[in-house]
Amino acid sequence: MRAAAAVFLVAPALVALVALAGYVRTVMPGVGFWDTAEFQTVLPTLGIAHPTGFPTYVILGWLANAILAPLGDPALRMNVLSAIMVAVAAGVTVALVRRLTASTLLGVAAGLGLAATPLVWGISTHADPHALHLLLVGLLFALLVGWEDARAAGRPAADRWLVAATLVFGLSVGNHSLTLLLAAPVGLFVLAVDPGILRRRVAGACVAVLAVTITFLYLELPLRAGAFPAPLMYGRPDTLEGFWYIVLAEQFRGSFVDPTVDPGGRIVAFIALAEAQFGRLALLVPVGFLATAAQRPRYALLSGLALVITVAFSAFYINAEIGRYYLGSVLIAWTWLAILGRALIDGLLGLTRDEDHAVRRPGTGLVRGAATAIVALALIAPTALALPGRFVAADRSADPGSRPWLDATLAAFEPDAVVVSWWSYSTALWYAQLIDGLRPDIWIVDDRTRLDHDLGDVIDVIDANFGTRPVYLIRADRGEIVRLRTRYVIERVGSGPLVDVFRVIARADGAGSGG
Repeated sequence: MRAAAAVFLVAPALVALVALAGYVRTVMPGVGFWDTAEFQTVLPTLGIAHPTGFPTYVILGWLANAILAPLGDPALRMNVLSAIMVAVAAGVTVALVRRLTASTLLGVAAGLGLAATPLVWGISTHADPHALHLLLVGLLFALLVGWEDARAAGRPAADRWLVAATLVFGLSVGNHSLTLLLAAPVGLFVLAVDPGILRRRVAGACVAVLAVTITFLYLELPLRAGAFPAPLMYGRPDTLEGFWYIVLAEQFRGSFVDPTVDPGGRIVAFIALAEAQFGRLALLVPVGFLATAAQRPRYALLSGLALVITVAFSAFYINAEIGRYYLGSVLIAWTWLAILGRALIDGLLGLTRDEDHAVRRPGTGLVRGAATAIVALALIAPTALALPGRFVAADRSADPGSRPWLDATLAAFEPDAVVVSWWSYSTALWYAQLIDGLRPDIWIVDDRTRLDHDLGDVIDVIDANFGTRPVYLIRADRGEIVRLRTRYVIERVGSGPLVDVFRVIARADGAGSGG
């Protein structure tokens, strides 16, 4: 039994290792800007990230930071963690496709194809919770399909697969709110497999597992904001109002656009995105869904509805790099392509399947193996041909990130300075302070800091500190600097990496000076 299980894991493990070998050559070596720097700081310190808090990712990153300590500084460790998670997701895809198609070769093709898809490869290069989301979605689907197959085979312990899937769903909810878009597809899939599930004891067990998992994970927010305060926390989750503000991501509610505005343009943009990810295979993805509906109708219900809901949501939600929201859909598309390959093989060899997915008229093993190898090669060929270009596009191994800017900026700040900053730069400065231990004397006042500590607007912060401490400005809107110059004498500090840093020299009326 153990030997069989070991053999079963060989192909997924090999694909994961191959993917990881490629990813480590393109991973970003140090600290970045924006959310990347935030996660590189929050995870090692077990802090609180921006909404929705991402507690699963934060806790996992905190553990990984200790385990990966020999690799280098925490920024690199968190980047490598993404590479590991995406590589494992590729391996899980092999296992999922093998269950769906009864073919290891098609599973390997889908796993390698997923690993080399531009969006997937890109997310493996830096700290980002979407890498974990991809992995957990793959695990969730694999466990649900495993449960379906185990029930069809009449195995006594079949429901353990469903309980495990529930646990993974809970972990995924704690990682990214995108998981909530999967609630309806998962629920309908479960009912399709077992219409009487609500009358069975396992339903209560799943509800309990889900509730305990989510509760445990989100306790990280109030605990690290209250009884065990973290050095870096977003918002005030130690209060009930502050907790729900982060968990429900209330600050992003205005990110949706009117779906009636330019629907044609959005469709064209989505088609272009699909072509960029799959090349010529993009045309076969809809055909793959039809093949999936014929061969695995319940999985077609799960994956088809999940893809439609996720794509529709992503098309009308405007926030930063929205391409990351399509990662789960990319995984789904690769499973459809693999199932299409199996359908093609069955059609060529005259095979049919019963509703329990068992081959009724098996063909010659050698002929079937050869046909499967050819189809698997055909699936992976477009990706293989595009590999050199994709490597160059994904490669961030020479990306210095925020380090040159940090070195120059920190050296320019006078002692005991107040830095009125904004998110992209604040996160890098926090990393320098809390992880590198540099410049503990400066106070970084991010726009979020002003809100959480009731400091008022930028002018209030300047007025409260000017004349007693040096005051520097790092603002996203250059027009804001122009407006502030009607009140203060402001000059740019240095040149080169310091082009975004300004110092308040005096009041416009000539009263007082900084420092």
